[in-house]
Amino acid sequence: MKKIKINFVDMWENFDIKNNFFIRVLSKRFEIQIDPKPDFIICSIFGNKFKNYDCPRIVFIGENIVPNFNAYDYALSFEFLKYADRHLRLPLYYVYLDNYIHQDKMIFSEIITPNELLNRKFCNFVYSNNLQADKIREQFFHQLSTYKKVDSGGRFLNNIGKPIKNKYEFQKQYKFSIAFENSSHPGYTTEKILDAFLAKTIPIYWGNPLVWKDFNKKAFIDVNDYHSLEEVIETIIRLDNDDESYLKKISQPYLNNEKFYQELNDEKILDFFENIFTNPRIYHKDALPNRDENGNYQKLSFYIRFLSAFIPIKSLRHRFRNYLISKSK
Repeated sequence: MKKIKINFVDMWENFDIKNNFFIRVLSKRFEIQIDPKPDFIICSIFGNKFKNYDCPRIVFIGENIVPNFNAYDYALSFEFLKYADRHLRLPLYYVYLDNYIHQDKMIFSEIITPNELLNRKFCNFVYSNNLQADKIREQFFHQLSTYKKVDSGGRFLNNIGKPIKNKYEFQKQYKFSIAFENSSHPGYTTEKILDAFLAKTIPIYWGNPLVWKDFNKKAFIDVNDYHSLEEVIETIIRLDNDDESYLKKISQPYLNNEKFYQELNDEKILDFFENIFTNPRIYHKDALPNRDENGNYQKLSFYIRFLSAFIPIKSLRHRFRNYLISKSK
């Protein structure tokens, strides 16, 4: 196996540098060595230490943020984006699915009888905060609560006394789970819908309008399919009171099996990395003079542009602008 020296920077809180999704997948084809002086870095968006490395930068983005190909050389994200060999779609839930498989295999073997499925509490809602979240999530929580109490187990809108410690153990006590993303964007699907499926509860999902490309539409309630939240709640009430319809829906496979594995699998991820490791290229362009890596002018350059605009002759204007830039360095 080919030895690859990598390092991880700017990852999320509690990220285990020695035992994680990327190590598990890459070790199937490569001998991975964690090294402070790596040939490649894998990073996320929770910091800017990546700028300290001149080697190829591979960013993984699980949030609703489009990869910045000026700052990073290669990217894995939720986007349905084709950009030569520099991008691969890898939504966050796939990473969570791998974590479940390797850390909590009992979830997949647990059997719940139809009687147990039906005789559960109504609906749950688990969110730690509502920062940067679309207002539709909180709005739906309150509207659905007018039918029956929705138990909120997170820190946000908590109504059960205190935040829960284990999301899976909490969710599996309910027939339905509110699984709303922070925002809606094509391809952006996080762990929320997967958590509900694995707890054997029906997800009430809002977010990615193309979620059907990954998950079976018959297995969950997609808010995007309805004209109003009132219509969504009518469907929930019907399923809550029709045992046969509820059991039929919850027995559906949640993955679009064949299509899912064609679009997203470990081999495809390994091929993406093998191309990087075999033919590494550096595309990133860190901040140019008086600009950031996104190409935006910093404050000083605004004044440079403003002042130089008063010089009418183009060639003189460029010289004057360059002079001011050199003086500002």
